Amino acid sequence: MRYWLMKSEPAEFSIDDLKDRPHQIEPWDGVRNYQARNMMRDDMKKMT
Repeated sequence: MRYWLMKSEPAEFSIDDLKDRPHQIEPWDGVRNYQARNMMRDDMKKMT
């Protein structure tokens, strides 16, 4: 099983911002690197 660590700059979106979101989820946009975008789209799955 693979695990992915996702990071953002605290000034852009902090862990406190995530905590305040309903269901503690938020879409990620603005990925400019095509390889990273494809990996996130094709290889990452939501854990249940």
